[in-house]
Amino acid sequence: MSAAPLTFTVEPSTSRRSDAERAAVLAAPGFGKNFTDHMVTIAWDEGTGWHDARVGPYGPLTLDPAAAVLHYGQEIFEGLKAYRHADGSVWAFRPEANAARLARSARRLALPELPEAGFLASVRELVTIDEPWVPLYDEDANAEESLYLRPFMFASEPFLGVRPARNVTYCLIASPSGAYFSGGVAPVTLWLSTSYARAGAGGTGAAKCGGNYASSLAAQLEAQAAGCEQVVFLDSSTHTYIEELGGMNLFLVYRDGRIVTPELTGSILEGVTRSSILELAGELGLTPQERRIPISEWKDGAASGQIVEAFACGTAAVITPVGELRWEGGGFVQGTEAGEVAGALRARLLDIQYGRAQDTRGWLTRLL
Repeated sequence: MSAAPLTFTVEPSTSRRSDAERAAVLAAPGFGKNFTDHMVTIAWDEGTGWHDARVGPYGPLTLDPAAAVLHYGQEIFEGLKAYRHADGSVWAFRPEANAARLARSARRLALPELPEAGFLASVRELVTIDEPWVPLYDEDANAEESLYLRPFMFASEPFLGVRPARNVTYCLIASPSGAYFSGGVAPVTLWLSTSYARAGAGGTGAAKCGGNYASSLAAQLEAQAAGCEQVVFLDSSTHTYIEELGGMNLFLVYRDGRIVTPELTGSILEGVTRSSILELAGELGLTPQERRIPISEWKDGAASGQIVEAFACGTAAVITPVGELRWEGGGFVQGTEAGEVAGALRARLLDIQYGRAQDTRGWLTRLL
């Protein structure tokens, strides 16, 4: 891999959306539905390393039908956001953690590691050229509008054979976003899957790769049929320990002040929001714990009142309270509204991200 710093070639789009078109999108951005005018691409090959870093017009990718990603699923991705502060500046929240996780995912999927400097440069380059797409700062603390950034990497070499690709492409696209759940911060109903597992020991559970999400979709359909929004997966070997949701980590709040999340066993994705909550919990007088949690402990704790809240977390949704857990033949109500702890942690995270609270940990990186 070349150690030389990447130099980006910038080709401004000749078909940028007009101010009026962009304003119409930003007025109701939704999530993951609209994309900015530009994208980043960086090429890698076995002999040269990373090269041809480019910012150019957003548009379709050209792939050979034999591209390895289409046949063997060798790809990874990330998710982070750019936030507008009250003074008009634009910031990212812990982007170096996303760079590190992308590198870990790359190692697991036998892809090349993009250096942190290259990752951060790609984010800065795209946000700079598409700065008008970063939503304006809103004094309403519940607005939650930002520019969602989606870096991804895939095997672009055309060949049919099971081996690591010798040609790889890194891309970065951006999408202005509002709240992940259109209905606002309301408790969600979860489905406890007993038919499917998200990942197994020695698998790719700790990597952020598309296959993990694809394998969760059958369970998601099962959940929807049962009137639930998300799925809770158990470990694949004993089917007794809580792991995570299809796209979020899970926390349980106990009456005695403990806040507990499943420990990282190699089959759970280490979420940036998850790790941030573990650090912030002490500021609220909570005792954070990472350990294996039997599903029976949640059921019994909810019934006895020892577990007073449950919530899920992730970059896209931030923190989402859990209202109910259902499974084949049973279920229980955890709460009918957002809990005090979930609400306080959510507000604390958002205040840091949007510059309303002091960043005492150096989590924010200024982009513009």
